[in-house]
Amino acid sequence: MTTAIEVMRGHRSIRKFTEQPLTGAQLEAIMASAQAAPSSSFLQASSVIRVTDPELRQSLMALCGNQAYVAAAAEFWVFCADFHRHLQWVPEAKTGFAEQLLIGAIDTALMGQNALTAAESLGLGGVFIGAVRNHPHELAALLGLPRGVIPLFGLCLGYPAQDPEPKPRLPAALMFWENRYPARQDETLMADYDARVRHYYQTRTGGTKDMSWTGQIGDTLAREARPFMLAFLHEQGFCLR
Repeated sequence: MTTAIEVMRGHRSIRKFTEQPLTGAQLEAIMASAQAAPSSSFLQASSVIRVTDPELRQSLMALCGNQAYVAAAAEFWVFCADFHRHLQWVPEAKTGFAEQLLIGAIDTALMGQNALTAAESLGLGGVFIGAVRNHPHELAALLGLPRGVIPLFGLCLGYPAQDPEPKPRLPAALMFWENRYPARQDETLMADYDARVRHYYQTRTGGTKDMSWTGQIGDTLAREARPFMLAFLHEQGFCLR
């Protein structure tokens, strides 16, 4: 197995960090790796806000569900889909299409994953923060995001102060198909996976969380998440048509 594969297969979300800062060389390498990600039609429809101001970090932490590592990690970056840049340089550009939201989201996600993988290859750890979308209006105001820019996720980076067990993923046989999507998925495989996830949560939490993967789906998808998001997208010039 190559080193790159070992790094990717060894991913764990890190939520506790030491106080050691990243070096300039590390930051430069991570940023360059992020920029090397593929870009649809070479639009490069992403921007990243590196938040270094301690007071701003505290404010963002409060907007992100008071997750302490947003303020405590050596680095906190906010990844955004960005078509404001395109309109600044080409004012006649046609934007606001649903496809462009997909392009911006995909490009930005690829950048984020490249950044995290690069960081992990340097012995660092990190965790993505979807909670930047909990209060998008307030967060956009704090970061000065203009129309045409939306925050998609945050990324905490730093030196790990914990060594968690990797979270078990779905069996490959439930995710990878050949030629056609199956009419029905393997119930035995899913039952086995549910048992593995339940054991993982019980071990990780000392028995305080008793949840299977399908149980977690039922809990997460029982209601609409962030019902304000479509209105925010429209206000920022996305998904208008």
